[in-house]
Amino acid sequence: MTRILIIRFSAIGDVAMTIPVIYSFANQYPQVDITVLSRRVLQPLFQEMPPNVHYYAADLKGKHKGIRGVYRLYKELKAEHFDMIADFHNVIRTKLLCTLFRFAKVRVESVSKGRMGKQKLTRRRNKILKNQKSSFRRFADVLEKLGYPILLNFASIYGNGKGDFSKIASIIPNKGSDIWIGIAPFAKHEGKIYPLNLQEKVVAHFASTNHVKVFLFGGGKEEANVFDNWLKKYPTVISTVGKLNMSTELILMSYLDVMLSMDSANMHMASLVDIPVISIWGATHPYAGFMGWKQLPVNTIQLDMPCRPCSVYGESPCYRGDYACMNNIDPERVIKKIEGIIY
Repeated sequence: MTRILIIRFSAIGDVAMTIPVIYSFANQYPQVDITVLSRRVLQPLFQEMPPNVHYYAADLKGKHKGIRGVYRLYKELKAEHFDMIADFHNVIRTKLLCTLFRFAKVRVESVSKGRMGKQKLTRRRNKILKNQKSSFRRFADVLEKLGYPILLNFASIYGNGKGDFSKIASIIPNKGSDIWIGIAPFAKHEGKIYPLNLQEKVVAHFASTNHVKVFLFGGGKEEANVFDNWLKKYPTVISTVGKLNMSTELILMSYLDVMLSMDSANMHMASLVDIPVISIWGATHPYAGFMGWKQLPVNTIQLDMPCRPCSVYGESPCYRGDYACMNNIDPERVIKKIEGIIY
């Protein structure tokens, strides 16, 4: 049996984007033994994978930290006798790891990130607004170079069904005939966050709508404080902060009728359970290749502005200084987009 190691560290959303590819690969090549190497905290994303997929948790802040840690990780992995390495990350840490495997005569292929095209997409002047190859396709290309062409036919981590509701029944009320809307208002960078005062208007609208239940997704003290403030004003809204972990969040998401998200991890998590996502884009753009799995372009909300996109990942500060790409989106437009799906 051929053994393949797939490597991808990074943030939740980036790792979540590997799942449709790995899931499709595992189902189409059941004779291949696949191990995913990533951070321990992200293991719940892979709990519903086919039986020939395994997980190896790296401790990047502990024993696998730094150059010595990478070498220690290599020694551990070498003992697993992998035949091939698929580097889905292609950063300094994984390059070093892959170099060690090459010295050991193990075949390695790495993802091409298409940096030149993304640079032309986001540069300040003379932008070329060309849709870049998706990350899903880039990951699949790595496997094809290893000799495993795949058809990307993933639907949901739960197959044709939904998650096990009994695991959240003590926390989440029965759905009944209600419409469930998830709202994930946050992202890592300011350029990817629709202003909270405008998002609150969306929350307020649906909180006052009969037979509609709003669930707020987020994490961390600051985000919890924002949610607590909203809950005081809109008591029918439910915050998931401190109530659900990554596994149970995915279960709840599978029962939503729609998710409203930024260009963030929650867009990708909802996509993994086959839920339509209304996504709001500011500094970033779907053309960079990070659209959620099988999400429709018609469900994106963005403004056509000569300055955007200004960043691939959203970390660059607004050189206009006003984040007009987000501030000028009317909440009514967001509300109508959601209503177009749920009604």
